[in-house]
Parts: sequence; structure tokens; C-alpha cells
Amino acid sequence: MAALADGSVSPERRAALEARVATSPELADLLAEQERAITLARSAAAEVEAPAALRARIEAQRQVRSAPVRRRVALIGAAAASGLAFAVAWTVLTTGTSGERLHAALAATSRAPGAGGEATLTKTSSGWRVELDATGLPRLEAGRFYEAWLRNSAGVLVPLGTFNEGRNVTLWAGVSPKEFPMLTVTREHADGDQTSSGEKVLVGAVDTGG
Repeated sequence: MAALADGSVSPERRAALEARVATSPELADLLAEQERAITLARSAAAEVEAPAALRARIEAQRQVRSAPVRRRVALIGAAAASGLAFAVAWTVLTTGTSGERLHAALAATSRAPGAGGEATLTKTSSGWRVELDATGLPRLEAGRFYEAWLRNSAGVLVPLGTFNEGRNVTLWAGVSPKEFPMLTVTREHADGDQTSSGEKVLVGAVDTGG
């Protein structure tokens, strides 16, 4: 079945195997599953110039012939997943548009004297990933939390997410910081009101290079 799926079966055996598959729904399902896994593996390897070791691993697993059909499917599926994960990582590292980064320095307000922080905003296909690292902010809990926002020149606020402490926080923005260049952090309370409380503890401008 594996040989039939990847095209390496000998011509004299192909007709007999195809005839068996045609009369067995179970074999047809297994063949279709194997073909999908092999297609994924080959697509992942073709998308990027993967390291030689990874390509050798995918090829070795694809050529397994002696294992049971279901085990071979699992091995090839794992190779496909590895190849796809590498492709995603390689694309993020090498593409100029997805890897664009901006920075913002955050200063304390009178509500949080001694606080400070910085943020790195990275463009991805899903939006802008905001990595915030702040100090001097006491932990909030029991319905109290911090919330980060991006604001444009008209005062329109877009929420980025909530957190309890300011260290190693990951947030997401669905708008461009080039259009919403002001980054603020406020203190909030779970009171059902989704608008900003206005209790700013950190403020800063995103350096857009313009």
C-alpha cells in the first residue's frame, strides 16, 4: 500500500493492488490517508530549502516498506508535521514583511511611580504580536488586572489583551501600530464595562521610523 501511494510499486503489481483497493472500502481509505500524508511531506520539503539532515529524515521515513501500513502512515505524518513546522519557522525568520519589528519605550504615570517597560511589536500573518516587559507594576488579581491598548491620533482605542503581572507578557493587535502608534497600559476591574478605565499606569509611543 505504501509503495502504491508513493508510486514506487512495480508495474506488474500495480494492477493487482489497484483491483484489491477498488473492492475494499477499508483499503481505499488507508490508501487515501497514506497519499495525503505523502503529499504533505513532499509539499513541506519543497516549500523551503530545509537542512540536509531534515530532508534525509523525511526521505528515509517515506521509503519505509517493511512496517505495517498504519505505522508507516504515522511515520510519514510525523515527518510531514516536522517539515511543516520547519517551513513556518523558516518563513517567519526569512521573510521581510512578516518579520517587521517595531519598538516602544514605556514610561510611568503618576499612578505607578517607579514603573517602566518596553515593548516589541512583530508583524505576523495573524496580526502584530506585542511582547511587553514591564517592571514596577504590582500584581493585580481578584477581579483586578492590567490591560494594554493601542491608540491613534483621533483617540480611538484598540484593546490588545489583559494580564496580571508585567513580566514577559504576550499580547496581540489586529491593527497596525503605524496607524495606532500610542501604546498605553491601564488598571481595570471586571465590572462588565469593556471600555478603558482611564487609569493609565504606562504610556509610550511606538517608534515607527517615520
